Amino acid sequence: MILGIDTSLGTAVAVVEADGVVRSQVASAETLRHAEVIGTLLERALAEASVLPSGVPDRDGPGITHVAAGMGPGAFTGLRIGIAAARAFALGRAIPVVPVVSHDAIALERLLFDAIAGEPDAVTPRFAVVTDARRREFAYSVYNGLDDDGLPVRVAGPALAPRDEVDARIADLGAIRHDAVAVSGAMLALAAARAIAAGRDIGPYDPLYLRAPDVTPPAARKRVGA
Repeated sequence: MILGIDTSLGTAVAVVEADGVVRSQVASAETLRHAEVIGTLLERALAEASVLPSGVPDRDGPGITHVAAGMGPGAFTGLRIGIAAARAFALGRAIPVVPVVSHDAIALERLLFDAIAGEPDAVTPRFAVVTDARRREFAYSVYNGLDDDGLPVRVAGPALAPRDEVDARIADLGAIRHDAVAVSGAMLALAAARAIAAGRDIGPYDPLYLRAPDVTPPAARKRVGA
């Protein structure tokens, strides 16, 4: 089973079986309280999935075998909380972390919804996942369907664009705009499950901040002459 954790927008946690069955999914839309809610959401997700937090798979019943970490794009402060939580959980249980681009989870949800709700043989047109990066900027990634492993094909991004330029950039890439305000922890974990089954790496191991953090090291103290 795969534990999915993402804090690129709000905070999302889910437990998903390797075949895509969702055991639990919890989330908070708060964008400024990731540190306050992540622990509670982890407890809830594991409890609802009937998974022991410290359980060893097979010996103690069903257990977490991988942790999917949403790598962004996202703001520095929020994003690093989810990644740290995913890495700490995995390290404490000696299981792998599977990095996933957070926009890929949004794209996967859109593509699966279209496949279920749309007409037979209908094809989702090329689209751009767009998320608010604050400071009058948007992060975007462009997708063109699913590949043979059932994973979204990202053809551009993640990239950052000013609010007044993002539509033009998306149009230049031949895509339609798809705005998102949340990332599904279940879709993040499902993307990881499909990557594991295919033996692929689909996300970077470094966070996709897209913007330098606001915090900078203090300058060295000036020497005062005698």
